[in-house]
Amino acid sequence: MVAALVLALGIGGLSAPAAAQFSAGYKFLEAVKKSDGSAVVEALSDPSSTIVNTRNITTGETALHITVARRDATWTQFLLQRGANPNIADKKGVTPLETAVTLGFADGVKSLLQNGANPNATNSTGETPLIVATHMQAEEIAKLLIENGADPDRADSSGRSARDYAMQDERNPVLAVIQSNDEEGGAHNYGPMIN
Repeated sequence: MVAALVLALGIGGLSAPAAAQFSAGYKFLEAVKKSDGSAVVEALSDPSSTIVNTRNITTGETALHITVARRDATWTQFLLQRGANPNIADKKGVTPLETAVTLGFADGVKSLLQNGANPNATNSTGETPLIVATHMQAEEIAKLLIENGADPDRADSSGRSARDYAMQDERNPVLAVIQSNDEEGGAHNYGPMIN
């Protein structure tokens, strides 16, 4: 009798529409994935809300991860303007900046750096965005990163830095970017300074 009453009243969410069973954060991330502007704007309409930094419970990705992965400069900038934190890493330690670097998405790299992305953040293997750019021989992106404070001497888990990786292949254009930065005073100096 009680079971029949529970089913008849819909207690426990059994008869609730499927969409009503999802959290606001899930709905927000789905709206971002679908580029549903009106749903995203509605979700962000509460100025006290932190929904813009909602993370996917499985992957740890944020809305910025989603927009950067699809190389969408407009949506990325919109989310940053609405308070998205560019330094939230997914479950693998990958930030939106590292994703933008991996994809060669220079506009995304610029937007993220201009909005406070840490150019020295490391992923689960200790790689920085500059190390990733060095592996990819992405000269323009490496320059952007260095101009915004990326440390060419920060080592990954193997003990190698972007400088070390660039020096393994003298043809890597990132080596020239690092050396040019050294000459301009962003320098890496070996040994004691002599005045």
